[in-house]
Amino acid sequence: MSFQTPDWVKDAVFYQIYPDRFARSQSALHSPGLNFKPWGSPPEEQGFQGGDLLGIVERLDYLQDLGVNALYLNPIFASAANHRYHTYDYMQIDPLLGGNAALRALLDAAHARNMHVILDGVFNHASRGFWAFHHILECGGNSPYIDWFTVHGWPLRPYEHDAENPHNYDAWWNIPALPKFNVANPGVRQYLLDVARYWIDFGIDGWRLDVPEEIDDATFWQAFRATVKAGNPDAYIVGEIWHEAREWLRGDRFDAVMNYVFSRLALGFFGAETLRTDYKPGGYTLVTLDARDLEVGIHHMYSIYAWEVAQVQMNLLDSHDTARTLWTVDGDESALRLVTLFQMTMPGAPCIYYGDEIGMTGATDPFSRGAFPWRDMTVWNQELLQFFQQAISLRRQHAVLRTGAYKTIYAEAGVFGFMRTLGAQHAIVLFNSTRDHQRVDVTLPEGVASPHFSAIWNKGSYSAVNGKLLHVTIPAREAVILLSEST
Repeated sequence: MSFQTPDWVKDAVFYQIYPDRFARSQSALHSPGLNFKPWGSPPEEQGFQGGDLLGIVERLDYLQDLGVNALYLNPIFASAANHRYHTYDYMQIDPLLGGNAALRALLDAAHARNMHVILDGVFNHASRGFWAFHHILECGGNSPYIDWFTVHGWPLRPYEHDAENPHNYDAWWNIPALPKFNVANPGVRQYLLDVARYWIDFGIDGWRLDVPEEIDDATFWQAFRATVKAGNPDAYIVGEIWHEAREWLRGDRFDAVMNYVFSRLALGFFGAETLRTDYKPGGYTLVTLDARDLEVGIHHMYSIYAWEVAQVQMNLLDSHDTARTLWTVDGDESALRLVTLFQMTMPGAPCIYYGDEIGMTGATDPFSRGAFPWRDMTVWNQELLQFFQQAISLRRQHAVLRTGAYKTIYAEAGVFGFMRTLGAQHAIVLFNSTRDHQRVDVTLPEGVASPHFSAIWNKGSYSAVNGKLLHVTIPAREAVILLSEST
């Protein structure tokens, strides 16, 4: 099926923000007497540390200097959890985050800087405090909303339950705090579609969809796409799917998915020496890969989707649901640098998890959800931050690294290389994952005749032979990136 994905995403570098832990505004007007946890408290304490949307507004200069031009926010609707996946009001931004007015301020400020903002949509389940579920708790079987959820008996046991008397309604992963919507109910469907359209009309630039596979109904997601695209044809729809997702990316549901397939390939190759292979993000075992393995994996990844999809896949390395990359590679900063540069030179939209750029680390949830250390910049890895700025700038400066066609050109002895082509321009990207200098000969593909090369990531040396062969020396744990103009 032929379809168009949003062009702006092809040029996007995303930054994922966990709102409670990113930045607390000095100007937010909170109700008096609130007791936030001290900023920087251990994330496993699970309290609220007071990050808010105006705090993000106040840090847009930082984000723009970093080079990102798109924001993905974890849930921001009213909720009784700091992660806000327990939604109780989908039409209100959580007052602790500043309410609807704060989102308006963020969207206006971001759009003025040509930055896009997408929100996290949690439509499979709500919370025990959601108004329709609360109505059932108060009215029992007399509630008109009884079929909005799937109830198995009375009285409901949302709070008082045990092994012999478990909760008695469908809940996500059998977590009583997360009653599952009955999306087959036409009222539920219309409500969720109304929510999706309301915030598109409000001005958001798209939706990241939480656990969409749990809503096993293609017609719902087809209606969701039609509703969102009717409001804004350029809205981005990206689903949280941890594996290949061919049936979801045929033009009738999503534009893209969170590309955890990409992250596993990248970490497996560039982090092979230090990878925590006993760690299973999303239930998948991380495995070490050599260059040939990476070649096969990348080829397969791009062969199963239309090029329109490949260009807008959300290429992430970590997220709120995983350990941070630096932890996953056991503190190996060289691996973090390599996978980040790989991320910035490959097809797809890179997504940085907040704080990775300054060296934040932590095991999986909740340890990956620490507060950004604005108040103590002495803990920032300034050299790493500069690296991120340079790698992002490289992508932003050269369209061939964003939308150029892809071809693997070298894969052996710990060295992996590919070429991106856009019109007459070619970029040669070579990575050395080993601890030794590597000297390689790269035969240029057909159609790339006698180009003139210049280094745009000058970390090695190179020379051309007869216009068809490159001799390249790549330092240990580094990359060489060359740009050419064919005549």
